[in-house]
Amino acid sequence: MVRYILPKLPYGYDELEPYIDKETMQIHHQKHHQAYVDGLNKSLEQIGGEAHPQYISSILSDLGSIPESAKNAVNFFGGGYENHKLFWETMSPNSDPAPGGKLEDAIDVYFNGFDSFKEQFTKQSLSIQGSGWCWLVFNPTYNRTEIITTANQDSPWTLRKIPLLGLDVWEHAYYLKHQNRRNDYVESWWNVINWDFVSNRFSELAQ
Repeated sequence: MVRYILPKLPYGYDELEPYIDKETMQIHHQKHHQAYVDGLNKSLEQIGGEAHPQYISSILSDLGSIPESAKNAVNFFGGGYENHKLFWETMSPNSDPAPGGKLEDAIDVYFNGFDSFKEQFTKQSLSIQGSGWCWLVFNPTYNRTEIITTANQDSPWTLRKIPLLGLDVWEHAYYLKHQNRRNDYVESWWNVINWDFVSNRFSELAQ
């Protein structure tokens, strides 16, 4: 079976300062993400993971192939693993203020410009009750970008939508620095987005 390990960060724990603090990054990565890695491996082992050699995004896209007894665990831990992996990849200490290329064009078309997109994304992030994620996704059915939210660790892959950019709004992502002020955390996050990575990810899809 595929055995998952905690991915290394493409930057140091302190390199997203002052927007995301070092202590939060360490705990979030080493403790929370590691727990999803361990839970995913255990869940797959319990159902004979050799029967599911696909990468987790493929499994999440077809949860019907998972025995009912393990479906919730695979969804939770698999989503937690994959959501966080993308979360780290889509941040950078060398962030540009906005995307370019095909992604910028798509945002202009579907969200009436980047400022409007940022406003809509922020509003939906703040509207999530409890724990969850806000996403920019590519919907292959309609060949377009969309903003969606998911609860807990649910992944856009379960909706057959491809995540391009995700914001973790679980309290563990921001509580040490921002306490209950999610709006401050969201505003800070806009300063560390790796738009090159997100734009390249989109360009591979929008052929």
